[in-house]
Amino acid sequence: MTALSDPQDHFAAEVDQWLQGLQQSLCRQLETFEPEIRFRDDPWRKPADSPLQGEGLTCVLEGGAVFERAGVARSLVRGAALPPSATASRPELSGRPFAAMGVSVVFHPRNPHVPTTHCNVRMLSVGGDGLPAVRWFGGGFDLTPYYGYDDDARAWHQAAAAAVGAHYGRFKRQCDDYFFLKHRNEPRGIGGGFFDDWQEGGEVEAFALTRRVGEAFWPAYAAIVQRRKDMPWGPRERRWQCQRRGRYVEFNLVWDRGTLFGLQSGGRTESILMSLPPLVKWRYNWQPEPGSAEARLYDYYLQPQDWLAKA
Repeated sequence: MTALSDPQDHFAAEVDQWLQGLQQSLCRQLETFEPEIRFRDDPWRKPADSPLQGEGLTCVLEGGAVFERAGVARSLVRGAALPPSATASRPELSGRPFAAMGVSVVFHPRNPHVPTTHCNVRMLSVGGDGLPAVRWFGGGFDLTPYYGYDDDARAWHQAAAAAVGAHYGRFKRQCDDYFFLKHRNEPRGIGGGFFDDWQEGGEVEAFALTRRVGEAFWPAYAAIVQRRKDMPWGPRERRWQCQRRGRYVEFNLVWDRGTLFGLQSGGRTESILMSLPPLVKWRYNWQPEPGSAEARLYDYYLQPQDWLAKA
C-alpha cells in the first residue's frame, strides 16, 4: 500500500510497513480463538474520479464461536482538503491537502462476559501551499465491558500504563473524556488510553509511542478473553449486551471523530461502519434493576477511577 506515498518519503513508508504487519498479526492472533473460521480479506481502491484517493484492506471475521464480529481495517488515503473533524487543535490546517494512514480494530465478542474492545493507531500528514509537511500521530485502546470485573480493569490499565509510561495519566483522562456519550451523560466503557494530534518529541519518538500502543493491545485483551470466554450466560445477559451495544452505536455515529472524518472525507463507508456490532437493541427508557450486576456496571465500573491504585 505504499503506491500513494512519496517514494522519497522513507519515514511514511516505514510507518505504512509497520501498519501492514500489525494488521496481519492481529488477524492471525485472534484466529487462535476461532479454529473453525477465518478472516475474510476485502481489498479496496477508491475510483479515479473519487474526491478521496486511496486503498486499503478490510479484514472481517463474522459468526465465530468467540467473536460475533471482529474487524481489522487498514487504509492509506489522500485528499485535497482536510476535513475539520481531522484535527481538534489545528483548525488553520482545515482545507489543506492531506494523507492519512492507519489501522482500526473493533472486536465484538459473543459471550457478554467478554468486553468489546477498540484500538486505533494512525498518522496524518498535511502539506500544500509550499510548506513542509505537518505530521501527527494518534491512537489508543479502550475497553467496553457489559459485566465488570476488577481484575480485568486493573490489568487493562496496567497494560496501558506500561505502553505509554509517564503519559498514562494524561492519556487516561483523554480517553475518559473522549469516549463519553454527551447526550446520555455516561461513559462508553472503562477507558484505557487515548492520544491525538501527537507530535511530542518529534515524529520518530511519536511513532515509537504509537508502536508501543499498537503492540501492547492484543496481549492485554487476549488475557481477558481467555478468562471470560467460557463463562455461562443466557437470555438475560444477551439482552443486556444488546442494550449496551446500542450505546456503542450511538457514540460511533454521533461523536466519534474517526467515523466522522471517514464519512466527511469520502472514505469507504463499508469499512468505516464495520465497527458496528451485528445485533443491537434499544428499549425505551430501560433501566437496570437496582443492586443487579447490570446496575453495578453503571454505578461502579463506568465511573472514572484510578484502577492502578487498586492493584
